Order: sequence, then C-alpha cells, then structure tokens
Amino acid sequence: MITGKDIINLGYTSGKWFKEAIDYANKNELKGADFKRYIASVAPKEVKPFEKPVAFHKNIKAETDAEIVNVQHVIENMELLMKTPTLVDGAIMPDACPTGGKGQIPVGGVAVAKNAIHPAMHSADICCSVMLTNFGYIAPKEVLNVAHEITHFGGGGRAEFTHLPKEFSEKLVANPFLNDERSARLASCHLGTQGDGNHFLYVGQSKKSGETVMITHHGSRGLGAHLYDKGLKKAVKFTKEISPKTLPANAWIPYDSDEGKAYWEALQIVRTWTKLNHSILHNATAAKFNTDITQRFWNEHNFVFKDGDLFFHAKGATPLDDKFVPDSTDGLRIVPLNMREPVLIIKGETTANNLGFAPHGAGRNLSRSRFKKNNAHKTTEQLVAEEIQGLDIRFYSNRADISELPSAYKDAESVKRQMQEFGLGEVVDEIIPYGCIMAGDWQYNAPWRVKARNKRKR
Repeated sequence: MITGKDIINLGYTSGKWFKEAIDYANKNELKGADFKRYIASVAPKEVKPFEKPVAFHKNIKAETDAEIVNVQHVIENMELLMKTPTLVDGAIMPDACPTGGKGQIPVGGVAVAKNAIHPAMHSADICCSVMLTNFGYIAPKEVLNVAHEITHFGGGGRAEFTHLPKEFSEKLVANPFLNDERSARLASCHLGTQGDGNHFLYVGQSKKSGETVMITHHGSRGLGAHLYDKGLKKAVKFTKEISPKTLPANAWIPYDSDEGKAYWEALQIVRTWTKLNHSILHNATAAKFNTDITQRFWNEHNFVFKDGDLFFHAKGATPLDDKFVPDSTDGLRIVPLNMREPVLIIKGETTANNLGFAPHGAGRNLSRSRFKKNNAHKTTEQLVAEEIQGLDIRFYSNRADISELPSAYKDAESVKRQMQEFGLGEVVDEIIPYGCIMAGDWQYNAPWRVKARNKRKR
C-alpha cells in the first residue's frame, strides 16, 4: 500500500497532487522503477530560485556614514530578492530603506515579475497613496482648521461616512477574496479615516501660484490589510508546492490562474476604495467653504502596476508613466518629503534605469525604535520645539510621535539631488508647508495601555 511517505522518500514535497498520484499508483499496483517514473511524470516541476540575482538598477548613493550602512542593507536585501524565479527586472530609489526580514523588498524598491503577483511586495498597506486638492486663495490656516474637524486618525473607524456606493458593494460581493462580512464591515467603518504611522493631512501653498493646497496620505486601512492576509496565504500555499526553496515572503500567485485574476481584480477594488476614502475627506473639507474645486489629482506609491504580462511591484515608489495611472491628470505626481519640507509636484518619463518610477518620499536611515533611543536624552517637548518651529503641526491624539519628526527621515536635499542625478522626475512646483496633522502616539491612551498603567500603580 503506497502512502504519501513513499513519495516524500523519493525527495518530493507534500502537496495537493499527492492524493491523485497515490490513488493511481495503488489502483495500478505500481512498484519500483514504474512507481518512480510515474511520480516523476506527474510531480509539479520545481521552480528554483536563481543562483545569481537578476540585475537591478541602483538609483541611490550614500552621502553620509549612516547612509552607507542603510544602502548596504538595501542592496543586500535586493540581491536576495532578485533571486526570486519570477523576477525579470528591478530598481531602488534614493529614499530606499530596508523593511521586514532578509530578502524582502525594501521601501523604495521596484520589482518586476512576469505573470506573477507577489502580495508581500506590495505589503499590507495596499495602495498607500497621496491626493491633492487646490482650494484657491483661501487662507491655509482656515483649510487646516476645517480639515482637522473632518479628518480622523488613529485606531478604529467612524460612523459619519459609512455608506458604500451600491456598485462598489456589488464588486466586493462578486470577488472571492473580498466577499466576506469582514471585508464589507472594514470597507464601511474605515471610510473617512487615515490610520497612523507616517500618514498625514498637509496644508501648504503653491510656490508658483500662492494658492492653498491640501494633501492627504494614507492607504486602504483594514480592507487592504485583510486582502493582503488572504493573498499572502494563497501565494504561500501555491509557491510551497512548485518552488519550496523560494522565501515564503516572496511567494506569488500566478496571474494566469483563476486565483491570480481574482486577486488582481481585488487589488483594483481596493484601489477604488482608497481613492474614494481620500475624496470623502477632500470633498467634505471643500463643502465647508462652499467652493468649487479647481484642481485635484492623486497617485499611489505602494501598489502593483500591470503592463502586459509584467507586474511592477512598487513598495514605496511613485509611478511616473501614465500607463500605470489610468486616471492621471496632466502627468502630475506628488512626492512628499517631511512635514518641514515642501511637497514636490513632479512629472517624468520612463528611462532604462527608473523603469517608469520615482521616489515616494524621504525614506529613513534608522528604524523608529533606533531613532527614539538615539534621542532618549531629550524630552518630546524639546524635540518638537527644535524641529517644527514656525509650522502649525498637530497630532490628532494630542501626543507627539517623535519618530515622525523631520530628523527621523533622510535629508530631503539629498533625495532631491539624487532624483535629478538619476533622472527620476522633474520638479514642476513645490507646495510650501503651512502645517499638517498626523496621528501622533494614539496608542498611549489606548484602553489596553491605560489598563496596564493602572495595574502597575496598584
């Protein structure tokens, strides 16, 4: 009686094909050489990682000691990543920094796969993006005050903007990755919210015209994270069978499978939701002024972009090429740097080294925790006073998150210089900062934290 152990003893990895193979072998009483030949003929062909990494474009150079270490880690991770057997090209941007484990795509990385979608290469914050609305000559303080009343940062959802368009709800129900109660609930309750971390609402004035501009930065919230979890599980299950030596974080779903097409459609649904979420906040702010919107555009910088059978995974990279942005307006893109710096408005063309992408911001040389440790000798109040003097900076939770202060990020001038040096977009305008809103340390007063502090006091 042949069992799965007999197939494993031949050197194969357990998979769903075992059942059919075992049934056939027992039914036909296969043994010895006949059994080996049969198993070899029906076993999935193993796809092995490349021995050498696929060449990728290095649009980055170290200008300080801290950056030398950072760039070295970025390149090491990209070299390991580029051994993934689906990849055909890649690039790193000047704002690149490592994230996750070894061999995972860095922030500021672009990985091009053939006929494959890699969930971990777009991460849980699917469609992290920025939207800009021009409010004309309304005073920036007025816009920021109104926006502060309307926006929402931190955990949880809200009740004010929970109505999903009928057409959108129908698409959720029709997609096998999103047709569950949790997807519908998250899509509804997270409307009108911006999350935490580096997400922001920024108000400034155009350097060219003096007009007041509002920019929001956030992703797809709980809906995107839920899709990511499902997609990664599906990818790991598939890749474990045909490419067991591929790192689990670099697992993929073949686009030419039913699951691949459904996952691609799910990504587009999440993109639609994220754009809607930005628009709700911008429209609600504009409605308070009873004014017509003179200009609006947006772009993702954390997504998967399709060109034929190639899938461009941009983990923190701004798409320059209009083929990646179907709702592009005049080819304009938004690149924020930090709360003290102007937001760059850029345009650009695809080149051999940029693959159609630009940086998405300033990036980091140090992790959040390392930055906090390095500044432990200063109080939060001291750091805030030193770094944001003259700006109207607000933390929604009323507690500053020092890991979002300007010095936590790479030098903005260095990023801009390297953008020019490597041909990563042309700056056509700058939005000079007036102020911004961020979540801040909202978890400090979260119920579980308060409970723990009270317990320690007893």
